[in-house]
Order: sequence, then C-alpha cells, then structure tokens
Amino acid sequence: MHAAGPKNPLHGITLEMMVTQLVAHYGWEMLGRMIPINCFNWNPSIKSSLTFLRRTPWARAKVEALYLDSLPDMQPKKEGGSASE
Repeated sequence: MHAAGPKNPLHGITLEMMVTQLVAHYGWEMLGRMIPINCFNWNPSIKSSLTFLRRTPWARAKVEALYLDSLPDMQPKKEGGSASE
C-alpha cells in the first residue's frame, strides 16, 4: 500500500472520497474509459465500486494514481486580480 503520514498526498483521504470526487469530476462514463473495470462501466454506484476496489489491490492502485494525477484539475480555481473583501 502507501506510506502513512502527513507528507503522503493520500493521508486522510478515504477511498470513498476519492471515488466520489473522481465521479463528480469525470462522470462514470469517462471514469470507465480511463480505468476499464466493470464496476465503473456496468450499473455503476459508489457502493459497488468501493466493494470491488477494497478487494482488488491492482484496481485500487489505479484509482489512487488517477486521483493523484487529477488533483490539480479538481482544485477550485482561484480568482485572480481582486483582493477586496
């Protein structure tokens, strides 16, 4: 698995949080194309995906890698220019 600790980018992030954020960002269809596993392609749900990913280390590793790669895109955009409150 991955190392624990605050320097790890996955520290404090649950698998459910990862899947939920990836689905919100990409949608099930695109997520199923990026990681071609049945739980993302046929009748997808958070619950069924979590069940499969918890039992399948190689699939979980792919989800974690995609999550880490996607973090910069999922960050809220900061508005530049105005610093007024």
